[in-house]
Amino acid sequence: MSLLPYALTRPFLFGMDPEAAHELTLETLARLQGSPLRWAWANRFVPDPIELAGLRFPNRIGLAAGLDKNARCIDALGAMGFGFVEVGTVTPRPQPGNPKPRLFRLREADALINRLGFNNDGLEAFVANVQRSRFRAQGRLLGLNIGKNAATPIEEATSDYLSGLAGVYPHADYVTVNISSPNTKNLRALQSDEALDALLGALAARREQLAGEHGRRVPLFVKIAPDLDEAQVDVIAATLRRHGMDGVIATNTTIGRDKVQGLAHAQETGGLSGAPLLEASNRVIAQLRAALGGGYPIVGVGGVLSADDALAKLRAGADVVQIYTGLIYRGPALVDQIAKAFARDRVNA
Repeated sequence: MSLLPYALTRPFLFGMDPEAAHELTLETLARLQGSPLRWAWANRFVPDPIELAGLRFPNRIGLAAGLDKNARCIDALGAMGFGFVEVGTVTPRPQPGNPKPRLFRLREADALINRLGFNNDGLEAFVANVQRSRFRAQGRLLGLNIGKNAATPIEEATSDYLSGLAGVYPHADYVTVNISSPNTKNLRALQSDEALDALLGALAARREQLAGEHGRRVPLFVKIAPDLDEAQVDVIAATLRRHGMDGVIATNTTIGRDKVQGLAHAQETGGLSGAPLLEASNRVIAQLRAALGGGYPIVGVGGVLSADDALAKLRAGADVVQIYTGLIYRGPALVDQIAKAFARDRVNA
């Protein structure tokens, strides 16, 4: 268990502007991750291995992309007890993202709304940070999440994804294709039948070339939105299978506001994450499992604020689970609680 209870630091962080608190946290983690002070937030690792997509996940709890977009804090975040960490979304070229303010807390709902817009320092800086980390050397898994630049027309999005794939490929245990952020104009159109088919076909072909060049085949996962109906989920599932994608991450943030009506900031534009997302995310997970059958890797993410929430993801059909907003509201102890609950659940199964 971490030496510094999150309850002592959360009031200070929550007294700040949300994005300022986020940046201060990342800066602190980046500075201290190589020092003995990392034990202030570290947890003892709980082993609970599972084989998925040709990879051995050391345990079933991971960090979702979005928290560490520039891959600056991989080792610090890994010390919290994650079996796998996903960083990004990275775009080929640096970009500032959307105008501020662009991150909002909905405390009463244990939720966030963000419209950050893939703000990041670009592929070159991202890869340099990944190369400095030691997380993979410890036997943990690192996922690298790629997207398109806002200035790239949607008709040319594939070129950005191909650039991203080639850039991160040598350094990733798996690569995630993010086509589901609501904060880049028209990005979710890539989830439609023809667009998804074309994008995944191009990525699959490039992956085979890269596998030959590097002597290993890196799994490709696709991250989808919760705002899909059953027919759309079925089409996506069939397309994933057709192009040999190795897994799916369900889900990204939602544009729905049904669960937060009347709360301050509820009508801000952007993606809603946190507790209100749990039900919609689990619905998509269940539909994916029905469409894909057993054995196809599903990473469940969205609305996990407790060990029970995480277990509900497994019950819905996920194989492993990621958190993000829950970490902000509950702190590193949540990682330990989920890892232990998963290990107990396996023993009792």
